[in-house]
Amino acid sequence: MGDAGGPFRGRLRREQRTFEAMLALYCRDLHGGRRGALCPECEELGAYARERLARCPFGPAKPTCRHCPVHCYRPAMRERVRAMMRHAGPRMLLHRPVLALFHLLLDGRRTAPALPRRRNGAASTPRVLPSD
Repeated sequence: MGDAGGPFRGRLRREQRTFEAMLALYCRDLHGGRRGALCPECEELGAYARERLARCPFGPAKPTCRHCPVHCYRPAMRERVRAMMRHAGPRMLLHRPVLALFHLLLDGRRTAPALPRRRNGAASTPRVLPSD
């Protein structure tokens, strides 16, 4: 799954840990995944989410994806993440209560910052980031 936080620090690391905990719960419940191991489909989704998080133009000021003006997930992957979160989100309070509370109380309320500036000084416009 993850490598103890990888390149992420602080809030982004917590967001990655929360996502991976939700994904593990989802995989275990629906795909029969074991503790610490994901099925290939969920492993693909986890790798994709880590890549998107690493490439986020907002960096540490990143809002939750729900509040973000830049939709960087491909539509099919975005729908898979939604399905995973719908299943795992409510169960996180029982299985990983600290991560769930941080996500609900701190991260879930974070609003989107102003879009990063382009090199020429103009504000960026919302766009979809390349998917691969």
